[in-house]
Amino acid sequence: MIIPHVMISKATLEFLTKLSKNNNREWFEKNRALYENAKSDVEASVEKVLAGIKKFDKRVSDDITAKKSLFRIYRDVRFSSDKRPYKTNMGAYVSPGGKKIVSPGYYIHIEPGKAFLAGGMWMPPAPELAKIRQEIDYNLDEFKKILKAKSFKDCFGDLDQEDKLATAPKGYPKDHNGIEFLKLKSFVAVASLSDKEIMSKDFAKTAEKIFKAMKPLNDFLQRAVD
Repeated sequence: MIIPHVMISKATLEFLTKLSKNNNREWFEKNRALYENAKSDVEASVEKVLAGIKKFDKRVSDDITAKKSLFRIYRDVRFSSDKRPYKTNMGAYVSPGGKKIVSPGYYIHIEPGKAFLAGGMWMPPAPELAKIRQEIDYNLDEFKKILKAKSFKDCFGDLDQEDKLATAPKGYPKDHNGIEFLKLKSFVAVASLSDKEIMSKDFAKTAEKIFKAMKPLNDFLQRAVD
């Protein structure tokens, strides 16, 4: 067991790099100790980040822990053509209702060369998606103001545009002032981080700053789905 600290260790990134090259059960079992160390490392770092989130987001109660927020490293391959048994990243999702509740939150993604922090709501189910679109329709100026805030722009730039309809969703005119927002199927913002940044002793502080910039968007989305 490694000593908990406030940064992701080089050993954790090295384990994930090796796993990406040896993604099979035999190698994993032979190197389970490396995995357990990496898991403890990420859990300790997430716990520090979680403490920062709890300073400014009162929706996140004390009973939400890093252990409860971490995702399993095992992939669900039942319906996938990709049969690799393990994820090559480690991640955690912090939200008021836990990982399995439909609620906006904060996501931590640890992967060599591809680390990022994100937040919002990814692919909400149809009922929640309809509520979010309605909230944007009713409060478009407020939504735009959130996205134009300097702290949000500095950390994220804009909302992720990957999940989007080709045309206006049912019930909304094509010339709606907020049509590009209404086309979205996910409401997510992403801040990429370098390996150096996630290994820095300031990682928890960096995450707190980024996630604090995310909070107004999460508050808007939470209000929509409540």
